[in-house]
Amino acid sequence: MRSLIGASQFLNRSSALLLYSHDHRCFSKGFRAFRTSPSLRTLATMASNDDEFVKGNVFPNGVAVITLDRPKALNAMNLDMDVKYKKFLDEWELDPRIKCVLVESSSPRAFCAGGDVKQITTKNHISDMIKVFTAEYSLICKIFEYKKPYISFMDGITMGFGIGLSGHGRYRIITERTVLAMPENGIGLFPDVGFSFIAAHSPGGGSVGSYLGLTGKRISTPADALFVGLGTHYILSGNLGSLKEALFDVTFSEDPHQDIKHLLEKYSNVAESEALLKPLLPHIVSTFSANKSVMEIVEELKKHQQSSDGTVAEWAKEALLGLGKGAPFSLYLTHKYFSRIASARGKNDNDLSTLTGVMKTEYRIAIRSSLRSDFAEGVRAVLVDKDQKPKWNPPRLEEVNSSEVEALFEPLSSEIEELKV
Repeated sequence: MRSLIGASQFLNRSSALLLYSHDHRCFSKGFRAFRTSPSLRTLATMASNDDEFVKGNVFPNGVAVITLDRPKALNAMNLDMDVKYKKFLDEWELDPRIKCVLVESSSPRAFCAGGDVKQITTKNHISDMIKVFTAEYSLICKIFEYKKPYISFMDGITMGFGIGLSGHGRYRIITERTVLAMPENGIGLFPDVGFSFIAAHSPGGGSVGSYLGLTGKRISTPADALFVGLGTHYILSGNLGSLKEALFDVTFSEDPHQDIKHLLEKYSNVAESEALLKPLLPHIVSTFSANKSVMEIVEELKKHQQSSDGTVAEWAKEALLGLGKGAPFSLYLTHKYFSRIASARGKNDNDLSTLTGVMKTEYRIAIRSSLRSDFAEGVRAVLVDKDQKPKWNPPRLEEVNSSEVEALFEPLSSEIEELKV
């Protein structure tokens, strides 16, 4: 889950339930398929009480478009929106007339700022957590494994679940207005929605992704978005309309992927400057390596803060500020979790080397950690009272109990089924 921080920052969610056992039953949440329209006319199906925050349209040449239309909430995704989004994808994947899917926002301000975290904290029941995480994580797996070209216009704020909706897709279009971040530690959660899997494939053997996840660092330049791997193509926001019209005019061949690649190459731009993080890569790798604890990372950053290189010193200062906003328990959990995913990369005998395996583990962690007091306290301090003074439990990194963190990874109890994807 995620939520709005300040004027524009949405956070993800994830979190906590302390029932354990080694019963590996699978959780299944049925999604009813809906009927395919008899022709390729524009679709306006599945109206809901959300005033069609998720709209689906199909154009004559086979391009299907999902439009997120909840601008006042920066397209924060709630449960009904998650389910509707996935139903569109399920239907279109099976329809031979659909050649590709484009996902966009109705507003230039944000693609998607995250998940509607308040829907979780308001109810705070395990059954609600299960519904939300099942819907979100099933949707992420659907996007990652989608059998047709999936294109995201990541124009504007793209945070938390916004990265989940776009970062696992094949074609990730960033613009000069794109702002990317995973700030979940700041409300007592952890960067979920499969970001650990994306992070593991980032430069430096996953160190850059770990750095982004732990600090909540915002990526706001096209060069950095491309460098860290969150974007695949940089296209000026002013050209998105022309690109979309060109996409609607394509006569698709037997290989839609090739058609789309050629079109995106035509509209893509070269980033105007070098990625700001690129020259910092050696420092990021040495500081955020998996073999260092969070406390060691903090000490390393303090040393870098005294560097004679002003760029390095400023980077370290900013990273320390980012870490300082996170709940100690969340930081400890994020580091341990991301390190495991990064070390599993390329090991086919390890379930965490696949996104499906990652999401099953993440489901356990998310349900349990969303019930910890840190989550409610983080939402209170950042989103409700907005005093920005959360009282974390525990308050210091040194007081985090490693066995409590480990317990989040354990199989769920027999009363709560595992995620089935």
